[in-house]
Amino acid sequence: MSPHATRYDVAIVGAGIAGASLAAELAPHARVLLLEGEERPGYHATGRSAAFWSETYGGPGVQPLTTASGAFLRDGGFLDPLGALHIGRREEAAAVEGLLAEFARTGVELRAVDPRDHLPGLRGEWTLGVLEPSCAYIDVGALHAHYLAAARQGGVALLVSAGLESARRDDAWQLRTRAGTFTADVLVDAAGAWADSVAEAAGARPLGIQPFRRTVLQLATDPAPPAGCPHVTHIGGDFYFKPEAGSRIWLSPHDETPSDPCDAAPEELDVALAIDRFEHVVDWRVDKLEHKWAGLRSFAPDRLPVYGFDPVTPGFFWCAGQGGFGIQTAPAAAKLATALLLGTAAGDIDPARYSPARF
Repeated sequence: MSPHATRYDVAIVGAGIAGASLAAELAPHARVLLLEGEERPGYHATGRSAAFWSETYGGPGVQPLTTASGAFLRDGGFLDPLGALHIGRREEAAAVEGLLAEFARTGVELRAVDPRDHLPGLRGEWTLGVLEPSCAYIDVGALHAHYLAAARQGGVALLVSAGLESARRDDAWQLRTRAGTFTADVLVDAAGAWADSVAEAAGARPLGIQPFRRTVLQLATDPAPPAGCPHVTHIGGDFYFKPEAGSRIWLSPHDETPSDPCDAAPEELDVALAIDRFEHVVDWRVDKLEHKWAGLRSFAPDRLPVYGFDPVTPGFFWCAGQGGFGIQTAPAAAKLATALLLGTAAGDIDPARYSPARF
């Protein structure tokens, strides 16, 4: 549909992975407007992802969405083999057993291993390991571009530099943006860190979706990561790192610093903390810090995503709170949200656990 039109069935605020995938799924069924506040889609969380797909990431409540997305991502060529190694010290045995127990009935393959067999140079204190073979690289840029292209081909009108300024509902939503004024029957909040701000602008009750800053570094090391090096994550949540481009490491201190919605930047303390933790895991030397960045991961109070119509505000739909797992769950989440918007069957995933009515 031409972006010069003013009347739509659905207007989606936010053209990151959540909004783009939903727009692509909705396109055959509705007139859709996709509004992006920045000059290009995916500038914030989507463009700053650590780019891995893990069925355990986000916990058992998120796993059904991740697993259900796997076939689409593999068939589309968006995943490449990686594998994950969860490591712990002897005193963290209970956390290791807890991880195995959490996913015992989910179909996710996990097995206890000696981590030294899977990571050369691992320091002696790291004696506990759990292998997650299904973990994979995910091509975030290609996936996001795929959904944006599918949305455009389906007739979705995408507007950038079109931040929402106000939203008022009579018989439909009257939306004032920096790119013009539009009318839509349904307003979808896929605004990531700004989700509660969009809700407030529309007169809906915020859900307490809190952005947290997450830092990532790119390091050159000696030795370079060995062939077959997996994604490595601390069972206690102090770090993760993975090989990138064959000869580099992407490292995070797994920080979660509450933040206002913003263009996030790394703090030097978090950078230093990440490197210090890394040097206590392996005996590899850090030759160079090549790049550093930060993004915002936004969570609802129970750390599960929120999909569904607001129980109080008519025509207001939540697609928010995806934390750091919005990319790996996007295919299944977009299908679920589309079913809820259209009032059709939601498939095998129970939508109630993600409903905004739970608050």
